[in-house]
Amino acid sequence: MRPVASTDRPGRKRIDDRFCLTGILFVLKTGINWEDLPREMGCGSGMTCWRRLAYWTAAGVWPKLHALLLSELEWAGAIDWSRATIDGSHVRARGGGEATGPSPVDRRKKGSKHVVVTDAAGLPLAAVTAPGNRPDVTQLERAVDAVPPVRGPRGRPRRRPDEVYADRGFDSKANRDAPRRRGVRPMIARIRAPHGSGLGKRRWVAERTISWLHGLGRLRVRKDRSAAIHQALLSIGCSLTCFANLCI
Repeated sequence: MRPVASTDRPGRKRIDDRFCLTGILFVLKTGINWEDLPREMGCGSGMTCWRRLAYWTAAGVWPKLHALLLSELEWAGAIDWSRATIDGSHVRARGGGEATGPSPVDRRKKGSKHVVVTDAAGLPLAAVTAPGNRPDVTQLERAVDAVPPVRGPRGRPRRRPDEVYADRGFDSKANRDAPRRRGVRPMIARIRAPHGSGLGKRRWVAERTISWLHGLGRLRVRKDRSAAIHQALLSIGCSLTCFANLCI
């Protein structure tokens, strides 16, 4: 509980949470710097919105919001658990920061990687941030475990799909054993196998979801040095995608 302001020295009036959230979403979508947030919007200063974002992040708000929206989609019968897809994509990190590294696909400039798990239709079930030089093969187990328990109309909360599809970048014995231990059938393309397996017909939805997320300016190019803040923005992006599908 926040302390009540003293009546003899009340100070500046606290900006409403809804206005701060509007400012956070504006920065996320446009990609502008926090200090460039227009005061005319009535959201307070950019740093006020950043501090509110940091406060909510420390309180664990964003994973709970994402899980809540997934639960609403599950109640609506909109999540297809028959299979999940996983893919990763690099983003440049201006100024570096936590969870960054020299990107092998961007002339070794500092970058991060977004690894996203979706359901069969492309709904984001989980998304994690990793350094740009961390291979995809090291992120499958972590990303699959990031899927929250999703409550539905029947039975226990679900968090495991029947199958998980991934490209050659995730191929390893460990990545085949880990899903099996969780009751998930791995469908991972073999590194030295010829192309034409047909698995790409199922995996493309993860690439589309990543393109949706990277349509948000603050996720297309990373500017926040804090890994927690950037992960919070990535989680908000997943929630926006879920909310858009819930409103269809």
